[in-house]
Amino acid sequence: MANAKEVMRPLVNFPEDLWCDRFLSLPFNNSEFESYTKQVEAMKETVKDMLVVSTTDPIEKMHLVNSLCRLGVSYHFENEIEEQLNHLFITLPKLLDDNDYDLHIVALVFQVFRFNGYKLPCGVFSKFQDGDGKFKEKVMGDVKGMVSLYEASHFRTNGEAILDEALDFTTKHLRSLANQSSTSPHLREYIENALFRPYHHSMQRLEAKLYISFYEKDESRNYILLNFAKYDFNRVQLLLQQELTVLSRWYKEQDLKSKFPYARHRVVEGLFYALGVYFEPRYAAGRNMLVKQSCLMSFIDDAYEAYGLYEELQYFTDAIERFALLISLLSFSS
Repeated sequence: MANAKEVMRPLVNFPEDLWCDRFLSLPFNNSEFESYTKQVEAMKETVKDMLVVSTTDPIEKMHLVNSLCRLGVSYHFENEIEEQLNHLFITLPKLLDDNDYDLHIVALVFQVFRFNGYKLPCGVFSKFQDGDGKFKEKVMGDVKGMVSLYEASHFRTNGEAILDEALDFTTKHLRSLANQSSTSPHLREYIENALFRPYHHSMQRLEAKLYISFYEKDESRNYILLNFAKYDFNRVQLLLQQELTVLSRWYKEQDLKSKFPYARHRVVEGLFYALGVYFEPRYAAGRNMLVKQSCLMSFIDDAYEAYGLYEELQYFTDAIERFALLISLLSFSS
């Protein structure tokens, strides 16, 4: 094999690691963490009661479940939410048929069910269409309803023409609303965020941070729920910062920057990626493994794209394929 000093490698001038070593010694404020934890635990039962026993109104329950999910605190009440939705999925479809609910409520109910794995039929939106299958012009005045319908349309499956039409209709009119000077800055930001990244396509932690700021300005906000979400977000943020410090130290101790000088170094980005898979605090071990795996996979990717020569990469690929075959044989024999 050719000596590395005698050949011209296809090196790429990747930018320097933006974060450097700034997270190696990030201080962990234990008293602040304990304070947030006490606040969360003190309010948790109150929020649980709001979900389980405080009201019999199914629409109000769906509003609460939606808020819990979007504020990033639904992981505290997974069993309770599942129990409530199991019951509501039996009663709500008929309730939607028998009552003249507005577009926002119908779209919110549809979105909550689909997001949690319940396939509510898209026919619930037919009442907002005319005889030609087009959405009625009058619903354009319901901005909240339009945003909710837009986000609901992203839960469509193949063949759901109503939701295809809903996506086209709402996208066009929401873009128009966002460009109108009469639209308030708060509402414009809410619309633009939905158009840029619908809730279904967003990361839970990122969506929680954004939605807390929107919910805080909502006239119908619940202060108990808002404060609970803020305390919980800050508590989890401290935990994640501590995880990042541990991972940064691991990366430094392994001396990976000098061992792989040609590669990109992405510990912070790796943790952000892992949060898209495991956002709940209890999955720290899963995030840890995923970050380390993504870092090592990045080295392999950059070896192909920004370091290895063709002959070297042939040998390397053969080695990887033999290893994969060995693993599959061992799995089969076990």
